[in-house]
Amino acid sequence: MATPELITARGLTKRFEDLVAVDTIDFDVHRGEAFGFLGPNGAGKTSTMRMIGCTSPPTDGELRVMGMDPVLQASEIKSRIGVVPQIDNLDTEITVRENLEMYARYFDIPRAEAQKRTGELLDFVQLTEKAGSRVEPLSGGMKRRLTIARALINEPSLMLLDEPTTGLDPQARHLVWDRLYRLKQRGVTLVITTHYMDEAEQLCDRLVVMDKAKIVTEGSPRQLIDRYVTKEVLELRIPDEARDRLAGIIDGLADRAEWLPDRVLLYANEGDSLLKAIHDRGIPTDSSLVRRATLEDVFLTITGRSLIE
Repeated sequence: MATPELITARGLTKRFEDLVAVDTIDFDVHRGEAFGFLGPNGAGKTSTMRMIGCTSPPTDGELRVMGMDPVLQASEIKSRIGVVPQIDNLDTEITVRENLEMYARYFDIPRAEAQKRTGELLDFVQLTEKAGSRVEPLSGGMKRRLTIARALINEPSLMLLDEPTTGLDPQARHLVWDRLYRLKQRGVTLVITTHYMDEAEQLCDRLVVMDKAKIVTEGSPRQLIDRYVTKEVLELRIPDEARDRLAGIIDGLADRAEWLPDRVLLYANEGDSLLKAIHDRGIPTDSSLVRRATLEDVFLTITGRSLIE
């Protein structure tokens, strides 16, 4: 019987000489979910993905992908997964359609079947009208969608996506998010690395936060927000001369204050009530915003600003 865990890691470690890129991490990825590795550049996300994708052997620890050993059974694992690398590596000298049909040869997919899948995938990523175009002049968002289509040519049950929307404009990012959501609806397991907190909140059922090669926390986006921060955040911009006065009344009003160069973040379950209390005490404000807490606030609470600089 198939186990719910598609990927299991225990004490997983990756070293490059004196550099510890991944430091004894444990995690499980369940079948059919979208699982995220969230963290800044250099946190160890890509090194972890390369071990899962069988392109970099673990230095230590245990890793199983679909019940197989990535070191001993790399070929079988690669035949059943799709990989979207951090940087697009498409063949820019041939057409969009040819990129998919040629890639299908690596999996010994018959020509007729490859042509059929290519047509379906181009429709799925909304590139049918570009099928005969060369890749070079395509926009960054189109290239990213083509890379995702190429990774699906072998009908994988597991997709590894390393920073899938880095460098894309907001419209292109949302289109990629929509395609990934539709893949999840089809039962494809997604493993995503990102340093975009809104992306993790949009896409991931569960995630781990990595910093300095370690996992510092894990859970669903909602669980992490509930665990580490209040329901709401009050963002205030106040005159410099009022900062000391505000600092003197915060105790007992807000759960926590984050003092930034251009504004103050005040964490509370009732942001409007907190703002009224500040006004009642005669503290002047240049602007104010009450918003719901996000994953970014979780990072500020756990590690200061190190995860968003």
